[in-house]
Amino acid sequence: QVQLVESGGGLVQPGGSLRLSCAASGRIFNDNTMGWYRQAPGKQREFVASVTNNGNTNYHVSVKGRFTISRDNAKNTIILQMNSLKPEDTAVYYCNLQNRQGAYATVDWGKGTLVTVSS
Repeated sequence: QVQLVESGGGLVQPGGSLRLSCAASGRIFNDNTMGWYRQAPGKQREFVASVTNNGNTNYHVSVKGRFTISRDNAKNTIILQMNSLKPEDTAVYYCNLQNRQGAYATVDWGKGTLVTVSS
């Protein structure tokens, strides 16, 4: 069992910044990828950013240069620093863990944290 707990969402004006964090606990394998997805009202959930246990990062093109993902492996925690926020970044942000051990793989989700970008 894996538990993911997000924090840091809220209301921010356009151009502002927010910092999301996600703490993972439970059975976490050494080979894993943690990341963030988001779902805006009326839209499908989409990938935002991810970071592997080796520190390799990946970003959606819409957030590249504005968002930075980082992780602390010792604490099984990831951080999403979001700068230059736009109204279209408004969504519920979900933490994601892809856990792998050989041929065994699982995917877990947090409950989400709401980010609202509005003046």
